[in-house]
Amino acid sequence: MEVLGIDIGFGFTKATNGRDFVIYKSILGEAADIQFKLNIDNSSVTSNLHISIDDKSYFIGDYAEQQSNVRQFTLDQEKLITEFVKLLALTSVGLLHKGAEPVNIVSGLPVGFLKHYYKKFTKILSGQHNITFHKPDGKKDERIITINKIRMMPQPLGSIFNLLMDERGKIIDKDLTTQKIGVVDVGFRTTDFTIFDRLRYVERGSSTIDQGVSKSFSIIAKKLREESGVTIELYRLYDAVKSGFIKIRGQEFNISKLRDQVFQHSAGVIANEINRLWAEDWDMDAIVLTGGGSHELSKFLRPLVTGNVMPASSAVDARLNNVMGYLKFGKYEWGGSTGGNKTE
Repeated sequence: MEVLGIDIGFGFTKATNGRDFVIYKSILGEAADIQFKLNIDNSSVTSNLHISIDDKSYFIGDYAEQQSNVRQFTLDQEKLITEFVKLLALTSVGLLHKGAEPVNIVSGLPVGFLKHYYKKFTKILSGQHNITFHKPDGKKDERIITINKIRMMPQPLGSIFNLLMDERGKIIDKDLTTQKIGVVDVGFRTTDFTIFDRLRYVERGSSTIDQGVSKSFSIIAKKLREESGVTIELYRLYDAVKSGFIKIRGQEFNISKLRDQVFQHSAGVIANEINRLWAEDWDMDAIVLTGGGSHELSKFLRPLVTGNVMPASSAVDARLNNVMGYLKFGKYEWGGSTGGNKTE
């Protein structure tokens, strides 16, 4: 039985089988008839994601951003579950699982949404599904995907299991089993807080706030619209925020100062929530920063938080910490096989 870890975020969808990884933007697009295709340097399996499910055809990720006239991107949890989860999850399974046998999945939801949505998430994905992958050369790969079991957890626990276990799902960090750890998981739309105390999830110290990097992106987009007259979609700002520069109609805009200002503000909001939520948890051994947004906010957030703050390793893409932990927990729960190439 193959085990997969899948993390469907507002910004990116991440998945792994332990041997390979896929990461692509959580964007859906209307499939278009492309008259001319030039397949140069298209080695990535996520470069030309074109699928059909339930008699509808979609472009996914970068392909949707580049080629679709109608694109869908959401920051609404209900819409993410009802309209995006099935397409994004089955695409990930199809990319990573080539066999006909059923698969088991471990995934997560923000702490504040888990209770309300985990049954709906499980119902949408459980059972047998037909999916067609349309290849750039015109060939079709028609697949039947059977999802056997689904295990859901609060998203930040993935990062704890990633630290706690090895690739086979065996506990290797014995110190962590005796410690009280706080996890701050900075995502695109939300930030999650979780306490893991000697292998127990602590509900009292776990929460979700509507403060992720998307709010910073929105402020940057608003400022750019004022200066250029162009409305920039949030999912098109990743590279600009990383570099500090963006070109709009041939004119270069330096956003590095504004970026740092809005990230500083966002870090302050998150730090205030940490101090409020964990005021009585002075006995915490460490606080782990994780999630895709932690890469941008870590340098602003660490000085504002009292305690032993542990940023996620820079050797690993921070977006993968949770999904790697999901997989390890799945190995612990069900067993399975594993190794590691990231594909974007």
